[in-house]
Amino acid sequence: MKVPIAMPYLGEEEGVAVAEVLRSGWVTQGPRVAAFERAFADYTGAPHAAAVSSCTTALHLCLLAAGVQPGDEVVTVSHSYIATVNAVRYCGALPVFVDIQGGTFNMDPALLEAAITPKTRTVLCVHQLGMPCDVAGILAVTRPLGLPLIEDAACAAGSEIKWDGAWERVGRPHGDAACFSFHPRKVITTGDGGMITTRHEAWDRTFRLLRQHAMSVPDTVRHGASRVIREAYPRLGYNYRLTDIQAAVGVVQMERLPALVARRRELAARYEQLLAGIPGLGLPEQPAWARSNFQSYCVRLPHGVEQDDVMQAMLDREVATRTGVMCAHREPAYRDHEPCRYDSLPQSEAAQDRCLMLPLFHQISDEQQLWVAESLGEVITSTSTST
Repeated sequence: MKVPIAMPYLGEEEGVAVAEVLRSGWVTQGPRVAAFERAFADYTGAPHAAAVSSCTTALHLCLLAAGVQPGDEVVTVSHSYIATVNAVRYCGALPVFVDIQGGTFNMDPALLEAAITPKTRTVLCVHQLGMPCDVAGILAVTRPLGLPLIEDAACAAGSEIKWDGAWERVGRPHGDAACFSFHPRKVITTGDGGMITTRHEAWDRTFRLLRQHAMSVPDTVRHGASRVIREAYPRLGYNYRLTDIQAAVGVVQMERLPALVARRRELAARYEQLLAGIPGLGLPEQPAWARSNFQSYCVRLPHGVEQDDVMQAMLDREVATRTGVMCAHREPAYRDHEPCRYDSLPQSEAAQDRCLMLPLFHQISDEQQLWVAESLGEVITSTSTST
């Protein structure tokens, strides 16, 4: 492939950090996990940060901490990776979908109040593709009702929101908690893994308890004790731990994060220049109060241009692309089996059908980016002409 859709940025420093962990003999959740948590909390300005095995498990733990139980409802968006809604179903709750704003691909706060019922336990918003959602607009609805707000920030490490005149990084929760992913497609990676930031000390204690089978005494404490300690298991827990091997990579990646975000913003600005002349092509919209980390660069195709035709023509030119973000309500799991509720979701469906993600990663060269832009322009022109 001449230009892949994404590529993690890893170097020798990550290899050295992993080797040190292997030599230490402590490879599961331990001192490097704690160091990674401190680094992430410091970076985001969050009071607490707990590392877990994935963003999916992070979402599950947050919903449990919010008190979500079978029979409850959780208002969220269908327009997200399916893990968002799956976490709701893990709790036995009913997902209630509201539509997105067409420009930002994020939850439309104007539609939120109508979706809330006496059964609503919490709201789960998404910072889609790294573009911050309108947290202030959502809180204006949820706070008067006493509803917790959980942020799916899987893609948003390094993104920023302007709050009371100052820029703050996503992860300093103005709601109740935020969940991050370290999958290889994200801006920083640990191979896989997740992080939960929260402003609630009690929630943080719950995350740390449940991620380790609800073991009453962490193994780090037990192994360092001078007397025999017997742990107990007071409630149902999970194996949602991050390893020290992964965390060692994460500590190095945190050092790289500011430069990685700056580079992606430069690349996004260059795409904006290179693609500006393509008639009818919609470019990412960034509100004045938001700064995306541009985890992905998503464009909207002109009317009359078929998504599949463009993707195949780009692939023929050795350029990888992806469709717009999926809609969970269209997937067989939720279309045919799992319960959910929604009215019409025209913006969500249009975003999936009409949008295209272009290659964006730290190492992409000027030549590769130019090739992507020129290829897209030629493909759209030829496709428009043929139709």
